[in-house]
Amino acid sequence: MKSFLFALLAFAGLAASASAQTTIQPGQAIKIDLRGVPPEDAARVSGEYTVSDSGNVDMPMIGPVSAAGTSPASLGGRIAAAYKAAEIYTSPSVNVIASSQQTLAKQVVHVGGRVRRSGQVEFVAGLTIYQAIQQAGGADEFGAINRVLLTRGGKVRKLDLKQEQFKSFVLEQSDTIEVPEKNIWGN
Repeated sequence: MKSFLFALLAFAGLAASASAQTTIQPGQAIKIDLRGVPPEDAARVSGEYTVSDSGNVDMPMIGPVSAAGTSPASLGGRIAAAYKAAEIYTSPSVNVIASSQQTLAKQVVHVGGRVRRSGQVEFVAGLTIYQAIQQAGGADEFGAINRVLLTRGGKVRKLDLKQEQFKSFVLEQSDTIEVPEKNIWGN
């Protein structure tokens, strides 16, 4: 009987510690994998993120999503619902994996649209929008550098990088940059 009770208590302790490990905490590293969307969008959004001290994860195009205190599956559902509610994607599937690391060493900005290599660019303090686009291979022949879209905290701003004043626009971690396609007039 004692061995049965001991086994039961040990199992309960393991279940409790496993449950604690699956709850996302502020400062924790998580990996987000977006599927069911165009490949260039999946590449722009999928990646590693750090949950902020306030308990949020800052997602491209939708801004902060509450993450702390939830399970990875619950957070995946929240992110997918936020993209649907914002009418950005119709049927996204989001998989979240919580890391045992406390924080990620690599911070990124997201660059997409008409660039040669869309995806994540490593963020360093002082990184400008022009530098980030150049790290993504620069605009391709169809990229409209005069109408670059910067998304920060869910708000979109249009910048004309043909003007010097905007080339030196300093980015923040998790900003999203999109170089749109030129229009029929070549702009």
